[in-house]
Amino acid sequence: MSTTPLAPAASPAPEASHAPGASPRPVAHPSYLGVDTTLRSWLLTTDHKRIGVLYLVTLLATMALGGFFALALRIEHLTPNATIVSAMTYNRMFTLHGVIMVWLFLIPSIPASFGNFVLPMMVGAKDVAFPRLNLLSYWIFVAGSILVLLSTGIGGIDPGWTSYSPNSCISATAVLLAPLGAFIICFSSILTGLNFIVTTHTMRAKGVGWMRLPLFVWSIYATSIIQVLATPVLGMVLLFVVVDNGLGWGLFDPARGGDPVLYQHLFWFFGHPEVYIMVLPGMGVVSEVVASYARKNPFSYKAIAYSSLGIAFVGFLTWGHHMFVAGMSKFDAGAFGVLSMLVAVFSAIKVFNWTWTLKRGAVALKTPLLYIFAFLFLFVFGGMTGVATASMSLDVHWHDTYFIVAHFHFIMVGGTLTAFLAGLHYWFPKMCGRMYPERLGMLSAALVFAGFFVTFFPQFLLGNAGMPRRYFNYPPQFQVLHIVSTVGSWVLAAGLILTAFYFLWSLRWGAPAGPNPWGSRSFEWRTASPPPKHNFRREPPFEIDPYDYTQPLPDEVYQ
Repeated sequence: MSTTPLAPAASPAPEASHAPGASPRPVAHPSYLGVDTTLRSWLLTTDHKRIGVLYLVTLLATMALGGFFALALRIEHLTPNATIVSAMTYNRMFTLHGVIMVWLFLIPSIPASFGNFVLPMMVGAKDVAFPRLNLLSYWIFVAGSILVLLSTGIGGIDPGWTSYSPNSCISATAVLLAPLGAFIICFSSILTGLNFIVTTHTMRAKGVGWMRLPLFVWSIYATSIIQVLATPVLGMVLLFVVVDNGLGWGLFDPARGGDPVLYQHLFWFFGHPEVYIMVLPGMGVVSEVVASYARKNPFSYKAIAYSSLGIAFVGFLTWGHHMFVAGMSKFDAGAFGVLSMLVAVFSAIKVFNWTWTLKRGAVALKTPLLYIFAFLFLFVFGGMTGVATASMSLDVHWHDTYFIVAHFHFIMVGGTLTAFLAGLHYWFPKMCGRMYPERLGMLSAALVFAGFFVTFFPQFLLGNAGMPRRYFNYPPQFQVLHIVSTVGSWVLAAGLILTAFYFLWSLRWGAPAGPNPWGSRSFEWRTASPPPKHNFRREPPFEIDPYDYTQPLPDEVYQ
């Protein structure tokens, strides 16, 4: 494995004359960052790149808030009894942690930020199909997020992030605000998914066929299908929770003739595809980073692309394994178990192809690739525990224990967060035109991985020993593992804080990146960094495949 720097493709400045002794010509096409720098121009922009940046800033803020609650929860569990908060405050903190991290960060993290920023460039388009609708999606997301966060200011909520009935129907906390906010966010998710689907179908440049799309586009496309088809079910259920709690309809409250198990079925019909809304875009990031740093055409491009669609389809048929203990026939339990394991087959196809691409490539070890290694370990480890929990005999033992918490975080947080950070490091030069300090990036990657593993691996042991999740107090024999988990959360937080520090530093003092610092062949790198307002100064030649490293890119692709 080589650790030598990647050689960027030749990239003369397009505004400068190359004749000997000639003076540079004035910049004719400023970047999207320099077209208009007023606050109003940013808040009302229809440029997909600026909207992607707005999403990114908003998502990082929500991640910081959700992470704060997570640290508080871990500090509370340093001792078996009350440490820093009361039982009611604890219930509200873990609910808000889950709601903020799932609805306000993990689900939109990669599609809304990086999807918005790079997908149009990856298909050779000047923008998304519906630019104004794209801006509306962002502000709908902001409006929904504000409602969710307002619930913290009036006491918080306590039914858990899933809002299970009958708790959510009878709770005296601010249950109306959080589900209503999440209901509004559903519209943002649906509109974003529709925009990406239409853009992929109708906005591809000449020469960019379906089998020449970057694999990140395939992942976002599959994710968008899930968003459009599954999210309306979630929106309906959340609206029912609001009317149940606010108007007393009793749709899911058994005391008033409702059915709480029906709520679970409807929620998890979206809830399990939701996992792939988070993970599938991360898989797209993995495909791009692996190909770029292995300098190799991905092994079996079609298998990786079609497996994204396979995951999206089968994901709709697996919700029942969340409800093995709620009561179902042996046939239903067996069918849901088999279908849940089938998802692992499509995921394994991707992991095999990524691994083989790296094995056959000339690998350059950079920070994004370190995060990809972390993704592969956490995703495979968490995926194997997912296959185990798809077996009813094991799930009955582990259900509602810390084992499920650990599995959940390994897949949804470990997988999505590491892929998100890989994408942030990979596309940061494209977004800002500057480089981050590589050594600090590698250090932060090591801290994030080590901190995450030390935080959540002990929770597998806690769950297997019978430690229930969502408990305020716990028996003293579990304290050592809780302390180890808490120390791990501090290491994870240190890695993320270090990442935030050097990115903020790099925005001002980072070295100029050049148009293509990684030497990638993917289509979004065939323009300046940062890109001009309409992405390309001239339409680049798309005859060279996005993963063809057998020939150099011509200079004119950056002009």
